[in-house]
Amino acid sequence: MNTIKFAVAGLGRIGKIHLDNLLQMEGVEVVAAMDPSEECRLYAKNNNIPFITSSYKDLISMGDFSVILICSPTNTHADYVEMGALAGKDVFCEKPLDLSLERVLEVLKVVHESGVQLMLGFNRRFDKEFKKVHELVKEGAVGEPHLVKITSRDPGAPPVSYIKQSGGLFLDMTIHDFDMARFVVGKEIDEVYAKGTVLTNPAIGEAGDIDTAVVTLTYMDGTMAVIDNSREAAYGYDQRIEVFGSKGMVQANNNFNDSHRLYTSKGIEGALP
Repeated sequence: MNTIKFAVAGLGRIGKIHLDNLLQMEGVEVVAAMDPSEECRLYAKNNNIPFITSSYKDLISMGDFSVILICSPTNTHADYVEMGALAGKDVFCEKPLDLSLERVLEVLKVVHESGVQLMLGFNRRFDKEFKKVHELVKEGAVGEPHLVKITSRDPGAPPVSYIKQSGGLFLDMTIHDFDMARFVVGKEIDEVYAKGTVLTNPAIGEAGDIDTAVVTLTYMDGTMAVIDNSREAAYGYDQRIEVFGSKGMVQANNNFNDSHRLYTSKGIEGALP
């Protein structure tokens, strides 16, 4: 088996998760890491990464890798993807690619002309439950889809410092649900109506964002989808989807750490999602 050499740019919360996963995979070697934070560089050092730097340019110049994972702040994504593509590296980038559609199209043109592979972090397409829903809809098991319902609630909001540069709830969190709404039924969106507010943390509102939202989507064929979001679900990570169609309905519900149920005189207890 050929070993694929990786570099990781950005070792914040998600970058650390990606690094830890890569280090457990066969046929993968992480040879370089980059982050401006000393604490994050120390994390890489403690994981025995050979080349560690605070500069993305230095990371690209190091060169001894074929794939780069970009897990840095949103406002760096477009430039980092472009530089990686021009250096001939395949790129995995966390979403979103950029907050400007014009800039996204510019970067995609560079990627195409460079002949490299680019993948964005829309992980729910690979979740086995959501993937099964997609497959059943595609096979016609529910007939013609009429309604899609998506619930997406996080166990807690990211730091306000992150939220300020993330693009906001719709571009940072709901973006996964926009992707899933299209992916699960294979349709494009014609109309969007969204309503949001601040209900969990006033500091999020002070930063110019919202933490709770409901979105109604109308597909090109007139069918509809509804998404509800919250940054803070007290009971854990809540991800559910439902597709209702002319012949039936298919649902995917939350995964749990275990499936136990404790029945007592006080009620029924189980694991959090």
